[in-house]
Amino acid sequence: MVASNIEGTKQTKLQVIETIEEMRKLLDRNDRKGKTVGFVPTMGYLHEGHLSLVQYAREENDLVVMSIFVNPAQFGPNEDYATYPRDKERDLQLAASAGVDIVFIPSVDEMYPHESGIRILPGEQKSVLCGAKRPGHFDGVLKVILKLFNIVDPDRSYFGMKDAQQLSIIESFVHDFNLRTKIVRVPIVREEDGLAKSSRNVKLSGVERKEAPAIYKALQKGAKYIEQGKHPEEAIQMVKEMICSETTGEIDYVEILSFPDLQPIEEHSKEIIIACAVKFEKARLIDNIIMSTKEGKLNVSNNDE
Repeated sequence: MVASNIEGTKQTKLQVIETIEEMRKLLDRNDRKGKTVGFVPTMGYLHEGHLSLVQYAREENDLVVMSIFVNPAQFGPNEDYATYPRDKERDLQLAASAGVDIVFIPSVDEMYPHESGIRILPGEQKSVLCGAKRPGHFDGVLKVILKLFNIVDPDRSYFGMKDAQQLSIIESFVHDFNLRTKIVRVPIVREEDGLAKSSRNVKLSGVERKEAPAIYKALQKGAKYIEQGKHPEEAIQMVKEMICSETTGEIDYVEILSFPDLQPIEEHSKEIIIACAVKFEKARLIDNIIMSTKEGKLNVSNNDE
């Protein structure tokens, strides 16, 4: 048994598990006695966004399980796996104080003991937004998520809306393959100035941190354009111009799509996402606004007609 305990303020003890075998023994459905399990998968370096997931899970379940695993399978060759921020002891203290019961914190060798030739390929949802610029990223996300769901076997799993593309793909995966867990959406947690909380925010320089809230302000203005009945291309152009004029970041993409299928919007789309990614010197930030629409209000006709 590889496990340890750490004192928490809301729970007497936080169990820390490092092996798959021990997690399965601890959470065997035959031994749960009707207790529900809420699962919060993370890559660590916890912030208030992660802790909001815990809060939702705590309110809806008897046991809260968190995983902390920086998943190499979802990082490309030129991405920041090696430098992704890590602070195990801080994470465990935050998890304990937030009310997490069990933290699963496996090594890479524990999760991937050998190279597998089997791949899980996302559908068309991967071809837009971050997926268009990060080939293989969501293959790696589904790989680790399937393993984690099989290990923890949660009743409910909690995902933040900040990575809306990841959420939409995981929702489809769970639905299409009849996985047992229920996916629960949790709203984006923001700083007071509107910047979406992210582990990567620590990589922003002082100047970049002051500029970064302009991303959300631009998305808000884009949403107002849509509400006013303007064409999505006008809203996209406005968002791009505002980000370019108010930040030193480089725009990766700005897109407006239907949600959660992430397809081009149609006149009667009921829910849409305005999403963007902006690259600063050492950090790539993503953000989005998901908004409901009234049927017939969206202007999707060609402006040149």
